[in-house]
Amino acid sequence: MMADLAGWIAPIATMIAAMMTAANLGARVTGWGFVVFTIGSVGWSIVGLTSGQTNLVATNAFLTLVNAVGIWRWLGRQRAYEDGGASAKTASRRSAAKTLFTATGLGGMPVVDSAGETLGKSVEALMACDNAEIAYVVVASGGLGGIDEELRAVARKDLRFGCDRLELAMTADAFARLTPLSAGDWPAEAPPARAAAA
Repeated sequence: MMADLAGWIAPIATMIAAMMTAANLGARVTGWGFVVFTIGSVGWSIVGLTSGQTNLVATNAFLTLVNAVGIWRWLGRQRAYEDGGASAKTASRRSAAKTLFTATGLGGMPVVDSAGETLGKSVEALMACDNAEIAYVVVASGGLGGIDEELRAVARKDLRFGCDRLELAMTADAFARLTPLSAGDWPAEAPPARAAAA
């Protein structure tokens, strides 16, 4: 009975955990994904013990240790970093100081055109080493779930940073005219600003 139950729980937990960690929805979801992975690895160990598969037991004993590290990292340390950044962001909106957002929050931030229509999301910002100023932001648009999306570099001068989104100082048509980037081959310097030409 226990072996049958473990035989169902192990693959279900493993599949759910894989989806939770692959989704990259923040430290808490990823951390709980490792908790679910641990349930799966314990289930696989039970399957291995009851069926005499010592290789399955040994593999999942090791994976349980790896999952423990994942839980510590994502539900412990990384969650504390995210909570600290979120508290500073929230406090800055209630204070007279400049409004803040986290630098890590820039990745995945929605990007809208000059009319406020959503074009895509930011995936990375490239900064100058000498002064830490953002040179350009890479924006992903089109596609579904990252498949068949196009990446374009947008100069810092063509962007306005909001707390919850990036606003382009150009139309959707002007954005579409920017040359798509090749995978793994991004420019070494900021592209020319296009806002004036839009």
